[in-house]
Amino acid sequence: MSDVYAARRALLRDRCGAAGNSAALITRPANVRYLTGASPPGAVLLVGPAEDVLFCAAAPTGEADEGRLDEELRFSVLPNPGADPAVAAADLAAAARAESLAVEEHHLTVGRHRALRSVAPRLRLADLGAAVEQQRLVKDEEEIACLRIAAEIADQALGELLESILVGRTERHLALELERRLVDHGADGPAFPTSVGTGPHSGRSRHRPSDRRVEEADFLTVCLGANYRGYRCEIGRTFVIGTTPADWQIELYDLVFAAQRAGREALVPGAAYRDVDHAARSVLDSAGHGEALAASMGHGVGLEIDEDPQLAPTAMGKLDACVPVTVEPGVHLPGRGGVRIDDTLVVRPEADGGPELLTITTKELLAL
Repeated sequence: MSDVYAARRALLRDRCGAAGNSAALITRPANVRYLTGASPPGAVLLVGPAEDVLFCAAAPTGEADEGRLDEELRFSVLPNPGADPAVAAADLAAAARAESLAVEEHHLTVGRHRALRSVAPRLRLADLGAAVEQQRLVKDEEEIACLRIAAEIADQALGELLESILVGRTERHLALELERRLVDHGADGPAFPTSVGTGPHSGRSRHRPSDRRVEEADFLTVCLGANYRGYRCEIGRTFVIGTTPADWQIELYDLVFAAQRAGREALVPGAAYRDVDHAARSVLDSAGHGEALAASMGHGVGLEIDEDPQLAPTAMGKLDACVPVTVEPGVHLPGRGGVRIDDTLVVRPEADGGPELLTITTKELLAL
């Protein structure tokens, strides 16, 4: 993997050079991990001008949640525990006679930006923008393999829960059990706080589990994801508890399922982000649910659970192959509940079989 990380840093260095910048300072943790293999707490990466150096407040521990650092990369542990690694990196860039330093202004605080200027007043600070995020957009097969394993873990955890007795248990209890099962099956942890919604809470986006207990005839909505080697997936499913679904539940479920299927089928290389959103949104909008819909019908996943691209009505850009995304439409009826169906997929050309579905738990409306 050292060659992979070195190639990623080389590409960033070339982009910085083309923009007239001698070096780049990477402070956003996910971007640090993408370029080095690890993200120890507070670590920052200096790319160039003479060499690449990871600055840390303490030596990397090698724990799973940090990742495994590129062995070919030099790292510098600051002697003073209170020192700022970003300031140390800027100081080194100035000592190496760099004329300009590209920084992630969208991540730096104003105070930190001022500190960089004070330690290296002759160093011109430029905005790197979302250069690394754009570089992260298309995943290589190693990254997709990690996402595939994360999805398998999430499917396993959800499948085991569905085989247990659910009536009488609280949303909070179910969420905690799911997160324990994720770790039991090899996840580093949950990709995001697990959401479990029952009855009138079902169908809410990112519902925070409460002490409400599961009751007969409830809709049960579950949204969870696994973090495996830093890569995060997402799956969401809706079920009915203990009885044959009511007519209104079947009708609402079929509607959301049709919207989700339309969104999945729109995932082809070259498709506009907004067109994927429209494919799913229009199904729900035409049924009279437009005003209550989420701001987007999906988003990218990877080292972060919510990253580019955004599949939203005003999003600009087109899909490339090997971009993993979610498709997650939902409808919530106040006081009654609702439905969410959420999958993680990888955009693939038709010649390769079309979009690759990573989360494979059934989407049939089951009565548990």
